[in-house]
Amino acid sequence: MVLLRGRAEPSALAPLIAAVAEAAPFRFMTTKRGGQMSAAMTSCGRCGWVTDRRGYRYEAADPLSGQPWPAMPPAFESLATGAAAEAGFAGFQPDTCLINRYAVGAGMGLHQDADERDFGQPIVSVSLGLPAVFLVGGPERQDRSRPIGLRDGDVMVFGGPARLLFHGIRPVRAGDDPLFGPFRYNLTFRRAR
Repeated sequence: MVLLRGRAEPSALAPLIAAVAEAAPFRFMTTKRGGQMSAAMTSCGRCGWVTDRRGYRYEAADPLSGQPWPAMPPAFESLATGAAAEAGFAGFQPDTCLINRYAVGAGMGLHQDADERDFGQPIVSVSLGLPAVFLVGGPERQDRSRPIGLRDGDVMVFGGPARLLFHGIRPVRAGDDPLFGPFRYNLTFRRAR
């Protein structure tokens, strides 16, 4: 697990996020147990992450529109491949980017990113907007977690033995980011298929 402080340029990414959200609006997905996720989500790339009562999976089309997910902006792909290479994962080519938008009070419980086909590929996670506390646990849900503070522009890359560690986000605290307002955005790049 490698943290690259300030690796991303928020002002270059903000209009790209807005363009993706215009084509595939943010929505609050339902978990397979029927609960609503507290972070709003959308995706771009060759597939997008979807959750509903049927479970967690990747699909080529946005279930709201029936249309393919918006293409991944080249600047997104360049950021993800470059950060992965800096962290020791040369050759990473993401095919999807899950974009989470956290309002104040929204968080995400401990979970594994385990819906992808090849766990040999890393996850590249970009933090934008309000700061957050990233929780990193162990290979089992009950393992003790440790907090890592994330700031606007930080990039976390995890692969190898860290790829399936449980992780989450504490509820986001109130604030007002100059570019993203009262939100934290997270771009999560994966090789899903």
